[in-house]
Amino acid sequence: MGTRDGRIWRRSWPLFACLLLLGAGVAAALSFASPATAQHHRSRRLGRTADVPRGAHWISTWAASPQAPASGSLGAHGFADQTVRNVVFTSVGGTVVRVRFTNVFGDSPLEIGRAAIAVAGHGAGVASGTEVPLSFGGRRSVVVPRGAEVLSDPVAITVPGQRDLAVSLFVTRATGPATGHIQADQVNYIAHGDHALDPGGSAFRTRTPSWYFVDSVDVVSQAAGAGTIVTLGDSITDGVGSRLDANARWPNDLARRLDPGGRGDTGVVDEGIGGNRVLSDPPCCGVSAVSRFKRDVAGRAGAREVILLEGINDIGQVRTTGPARAPHTKVSAAQIIAGDEEIIREAHAAGLAIIGATMTPFGGSQHWTVAGEITREEVNDWILTSGAFDGVIDFARVVADPADPEVLNPAYDSGDHLHPNGAGYQAMANAISLAMLRRDEHRVR
Repeated sequence: MGTRDGRIWRRSWPLFACLLLLGAGVAAALSFASPATAQHHRSRRLGRTADVPRGAHWISTWAASPQAPASGSLGAHGFADQTVRNVVFTSVGGTVVRVRFTNVFGDSPLEIGRAAIAVAGHGAGVASGTEVPLSFGGRRSVVVPRGAEVLSDPVAITVPGQRDLAVSLFVTRATGPATGHIQADQVNYIAHGDHALDPGGSAFRTRTPSWYFVDSVDVVSQAAGAGTIVTLGDSITDGVGSRLDANARWPNDLARRLDPGGRGDTGVVDEGIGGNRVLSDPPCCGVSAVSRFKRDVAGRAGAREVILLEGINDIGQVRTTGPARAPHTKVSAAQIIAGDEEIIREAHAAGLAIIGATMTPFGGSQHWTVAGEITREEVNDWILTSGAFDGVIDFARVVADPADPEVLNPAYDSGDHLHPNGAGYQAMANAISLAMLRRDEHRVR
């Protein structure tokens, strides 16, 4: 720099310094005009994580047992650069929430680019202003390894009890076969691209009867006796035969009986799988009740009691998906009882009370045989009289035809002589002793 230029620089420096400071101030004002604004933008990207109050604990308000996808389904093909919006029904409400995402049956890592939760609106839309982004260790994206599950960070959102929520996730890369729950009895939605935070539903042009990649929603409760009742079963617990989108499964009806307003401290979650068995793992219908107990029951947040209703598929090879028939070895009453006893041991080892429910009639269905009926009655008699369970529910008597206990009451028959209809499910829920569920002394044996 020459002498003349140097003199000009020295004389002008105060002015340049002032301009630099002014520019920096303007930039700061533009970038950080108000802490609230900055926090708003951050919350839209990641969501605002919430602290769990001291002494509070998690309970599950909704859950569904994960399965491998059905052959030929959307899930079998998998997803890529798509958003899945799952509509799920809560049993109790809360103001701090987390979501468990699953890749248990995936054969490759699941890359979630963004996820969100909201109160569901009409169709694929959500209630305006309720959408909240989810984060994972403070990041908006996460990779779920094959065979694994991951929990979101807790976020603050007012979740009403007994209300539909929309849990959305954007998957960036091809997922391969998608872990889900085949028989949701609920319409769910798919969109191309990232629409996890869209309040509207116009981008979600594909509908599916299955849930994908999500297997529980948990809320925080500060009540001392708060907990979760887990219903473990097959298609009858899963709600097959009830009306689509009606949330009329018997576990939903039980939740409404326990707490008509959904503001209580007891969650009820549905771990039924269509076609599921106590002892074996049919390709269509999830792993056996014995094998999935630790994950689907003991692993649920706040699990306190379990109601077991299962065995019809072991007896009659009943299936709700796939071919009508598959290789099946006859199962005896003694084998089903042994399986139930193993589940009872697992429950007590986990500190859970377990309530046994009698298998409902299936006379007149395509799966009924004389030998199968004898087996059902033998197992039911053991459930009622053995004292092996901490409590019992006689569902069979409740829904049977008074004139013929081997068949469903016509008023409760969905039409296939196997699955109850909505009225039948309500009758089942009504038959459960609430005092038994609320009894403290039987929770841990």
